Amino acid sequence: MADEPQPSSSCTRSVCPVCDKLFPMADIEAHVDRCLFLNSNDPTAPESTTNGKQELTAAREAKRSFSIFNKSPSVGGNKRPRRTTTDQNGNGGHMSAEDIERTVIDLSDEEKEKERDKVKPDKNKAKVGDEEGSNIPLAEKMRPDELSDYIGQEQIIGKNTVLRTLFEKNTIPSMILWGPPGCGKTTLAHIIAAHCKKHGSMKFVKLSATMSGVNDVKEAVKLAKNDLAFKRKTIMFMDEIHRFNKLQQDIFLPHVESGTITLIGATTENPSFSLNSALLSRCRVIVLEKLGVEAVMKILKRALPQYKTVMFENNNRVPDIRGLPFVPRMMISAETIRWLAEICDGDARIALNSLQLALNTVAARQDEEESALKRISLDEIKEGIKKSHLMYDRKGDQHYELISALHKSIRASDDNAALYWCSRMLVSGEDPRYLVRRMIRMASEDIGLADTNALTVATSTLAAVQAVGMPEADCIIAHCAVYLARAPKSREVYNAFNRCKASIGQNKGPMPSVPLHLRNATTKLMKSLKYGAGYNLQHKDESGLQYMPEGLENENYFSE
Repeated sequence: MADEPQPSSSCTRSVCPVCDKLFPMADIEAHVDRCLFLNSNDPTAPESTTNGKQELTAAREAKRSFSIFNKSPSVGGNKRPRRTTTDQNGNGGHMSAEDIERTVIDLSDEEKEKERDKVKPDKNKAKVGDEEGSNIPLAEKMRPDELSDYIGQEQIIGKNTVLRTLFEKNTIPSMILWGPPGCGKTTLAHIIAAHCKKHGSMKFVKLSATMSGVNDVKEAVKLAKNDLAFKRKTIMFMDEIHRFNKLQQDIFLPHVESGTITLIGATTENPSFSLNSALLSRCRVIVLEKLGVEAVMKILKRALPQYKTVMFENNNRVPDIRGLPFVPRMMISAETIRWLAEICDGDARIALNSLQLALNTVAARQDEEESALKRISLDEIKEGIKKSHLMYDRKGDQHYELISALHKSIRASDDNAALYWCSRMLVSGEDPRYLVRRMIRMASEDIGLADTNALTVATSTLAAVQAVGMPEADCIIAHCAVYLARAPKSREVYNAFNRCKASIGQNKGPMPSVPLHLRNATTKLMKSLKYGAGYNLQHKDESGLQYMPEGLENENYFSE
């Protein structure tokens, strides 16, 4: 028959939207007409022919009803799998009806539910105890969905705060969340997303500047405009927003201004330098601080049930496990939890992932030993986890904040503070040459004439650092910092220099000329013009000459 698929792979093939079979492009139109005629409800439709009955029976067995204007459903909501017309021997040929149905027909509701359960485990079940071998970081598993479960940042999200009140009234303003890593910026956005999903009044779009570009933002804005027509607002969360340059950040301006989207940006960089000033004027900056030790401990305690672990206060006492929703497999001391909270430098993500690493290690060891209840000691945790590195960015805020603290401590003659800030910068990985160059400046600016030897000590320290290198030069740098802090202070030269610069900058009209008797007469012409005439080598009080330019004879930059 002309409307049956031909076993030829040389021609272009197309899928019939009615029966989902492959046919040559030249025959597809005639076949579609026939399929529509066979599947119509017209009682006069010819069903007596053998081929017609076979096609109609196959269509009914598949239990699929199509319209020529509707696309056939796809598996899992994705695009239809691409079919091949090549058999195992590599020869061209059409797919059988069973192959087509097995490839194309969507899963039933029951099968879909089973597939979703395999991919996405029950969230409540994970709260009781999750498998230790999971690849999902513990920090991601423990993100709360409710604001009541959010720990820390009481200054911005606690009771009676402005942001908490707006959140409870479903009024989310455009804002920039600024804080160090692991302080709860993304978690707060996750809670807002869950809140929007629960109430259904707003749509939440999550993007990251590390993976998304301007085109993704434009597409999200286009959808937001459509939703706005049905009075549904859109909240756009842009993680790591500082990775967009200031030109790219302009894409948000008109849409935030018009209310098309509510923008929530998260950044670890100072918004004053990394974000567009026009964008900052349209958003409220929310500053998040590092988490305290007690807050991190609460977060760690809440994560223990994930690994069927209980905490005990005393190493000599077995914890009370009555009433627990799980059978504990491990015990961990409160001392160990506190140590993890102290070494993470206020970063909850580091603390949770360190706990996950420690518990996974001990759990694997427990399986080998087949112990009933494993007690985890602090020494076992310290075995695999070292102290977290100090958060420091040579080009970020920490760089300038620490050097400012060192400078002010030396200026105030606080030798303990000077030694602390100097040591902290060295431990954090600061370039020692930069540190010493700054101390050379301090030796002249703050000590100056009170101890001219301070400048010699600072410059000698720089030469020593370049000659010896780190880590041997660390003591030399500390020596210099303490010397400068204990040295007497005089800002006389520095203040006089500033007054002199201000005087020059405030001069009106042309700058005053150099007096003739101070000019150097190197030619006969210059001598004839009286260059150097009357100059002598005497002190200014004895020479009778004026060394300041005309009009500034009575200027005194050293006056208090």
